[in-house]
Amino acid sequence: MLYIFANSTGREYRFMEKKESGRKRQQDGSGDNQRKRYDNRPGYGADRGNRSREKTYTDRKPGREFDAAGEYEEEDTSLVIGRNAVRELLKSERPVDKLYVAGREGSIVALVAEAKKAGIPVVDADMQKLDKMARGENHQGIIAQAAAKEYCSIADILAIAAEKNEMPLIVVCDGVEDPHNLGAIIRTAECCGAHGVVIPKRRACGLTAAVTKASAGAVEHVAVARVQNIASAVEELKEAGVWTFAAEAGGADFWDTDFHLPCALVMGSEGSGVSRLVKERCDFLVSIPMYGQVNSLNVSAATSILLAHAARKQRMG
Repeated sequence: MLYIFANSTGREYRFMEKKESGRKRQQDGSGDNQRKRYDNRPGYGADRGNRSREKTYTDRKPGREFDAAGEYEEEDTSLVIGRNAVRELLKSERPVDKLYVAGREGSIVALVAEAKKAGIPVVDADMQKLDKMARGENHQGIIAQAAAKEYCSIADILAIAAEKNEMPLIVVCDGVEDPHNLGAIIRTAECCGAHGVVIPKRRACGLTAAVTKASAGAVEHVAVARVQNIASAVEELKEAGVWTFAAEAGGADFWDTDFHLPCALVMGSEGSGVSRLVKERCDFLVSIPMYGQVNSLNVSAATSILLAHAARKQRMG
């Protein structure tokens, strides 16, 4: 399937679900100049810690179950925890099985009324039960049990952009492990109007209950693609006409970067940043200048800065 749209300058972009060969970019020559400027690619600084990747996966945090290969299995993805997350869930089309509440006060009253109106069973539970279900997350007296959030494909994300007649704006997470970071990234993506988030299937966090809570329910409104391999996903985006920007220390200053084009921001893991293979496949490296004593940002904070700037550039030109 071929998607075509034109922006306010008349530049036309084409997106295909799959291409047999070649890569077509239909825009002016600014990209070529930018590629020459960024050809020396040292790297950006979102969350490059001291821990090695090997250590990261043997750091077995409470609440995570690991298999023999060192991969952690996802928590119960059918639980939606907290008032904001439950509110957004009830607005979405995701089927809800039950609503567990402890008491009736504040905004819980309205949420219970909305659930009953939709024919969703409401179960009274004590705080101890909710604490156990939430596994340490702040449930605020309410938890919903719902069908698991469905993942989509990269082609689906591109189709969303095409339907809106907008240049694709995508966040690619290369091994983000902390659910609170992933939730914050998804929340930022929704607020900035990004068309989707791409995450890997292995050695990274999936859409757990903690992610949903951290996203304040934004996960209900953002398309999330889960792929086998991030490097291959970057190639797929490039084949579809999307420029890829890896966030790494030593890259070009993001203030001077042209984001007025279809783009994907590639953010690295908390411990190791963007992996070498993924960096080699990205078109450009970009960085956020550091002026303080600390030389790196939390990955979700770095994503917020870059994504807000890219979204503004796409809309303002």
